[in-house]
Amino acid sequence: MMRTAAIDCGTNSIRLLIADVDDDGRTLTDVVRLMRVVRLGEGVDTTGRLSDAALERTFAAAREYAKLIQQHGADRVRFVATSATRDAENREEFAAGIRELLGVSPEVVSGDEEAGLSFDGALSVLSPAVADAGESLVLVVDLGGGSTEFVVGNAGGVVASRSMNMGCVRFTERYLASDPPTPGEIATMEAEVRRLVAEAALDVPFSKVTEVIGVAGSITTITAHALGLPEYRSADIHGAELPQERVWDAASELLGMSRDRRADLPYMHPGRVDVIGAGALIWRTITAHLMAATDGRVATFIASEHDILDGIALGETRKVNK
Repeated sequence: MMRTAAIDCGTNSIRLLIADVDDDGRTLTDVVRLMRVVRLGEGVDTTGRLSDAALERTFAAAREYAKLIQQHGADRVRFVATSATRDAENREEFAAGIRELLGVSPEVVSGDEEAGLSFDGALSVLSPAVADAGESLVLVVDLGGGSTEFVVGNAGGVVASRSMNMGCVRFTERYLASDPPTPGEIATMEAEVRRLVAEAALDVPFSKVTEVIGVAGSITTITAHALGLPEYRSADIHGAELPQERVWDAASELLGMSRDRRADLPYMHPGRVDVIGAGALIWRTITAHLMAATDGRVATFIASEHDILDGIALGETRKVNK
């Protein structure tokens, strides 16, 4: 067994998982699981740079994580950075700060690498019989702040993947200026989401999948809303399987709310209030497309609390055990 610290630094949040990983490289036992919303990618879509304020917020979270990693005695530390850092011209400034605080260099992974890590983490939500079914194809959708990854595969590995520059922070900044969004803003953004999903379908065989798993904060928050939870309960969200109509209704409700109304929801993280509308519009559009692409064969969608963070930890252990 190995104790591994995994850090996922995305456009909207930076998350820490300290976990004990069994020697089989498939089973995780959480020690610490933590998220801080730092909005690292704020303004990157416009300026091409990580702002000083965003860097300081991220470094403050990294200092907190460094103390926890030392306290819990992790054997290995792996830091993965995704969409916002890929797009930023001053990413070396970010990398130098992380090296100083954590003693490791951040891996700025490609969209394809991000998709593979998300797939490894998300697959654990399925029963072993389904996950290991050789002919079944599972689609994992990782809806982040700056990008959305589509990855298809099974226990044998990834078959196809595509990363699109479409995320809740990026598209809020680009399309949804009003509170709540106007019908015109929604229509313009929805048309772009449909275009990008259709483009992803050129590389990813949506029509052949038998299960769809959605990961990351937008999707789990939409699931919490659909379930009507009195608070954010990971145990209720993880593995929840919802019909597409229920996903659509929950996403549409969140999209149409004002920011103040969203902030009052008991399961809404404060850092997600202003971007969940874009996340909801992206997820409802994706699920509708997938239901149509499979001729209704896929009519339900599974939410997973296990995602790229779990994939980072599992991958680090497998690397050591090779």
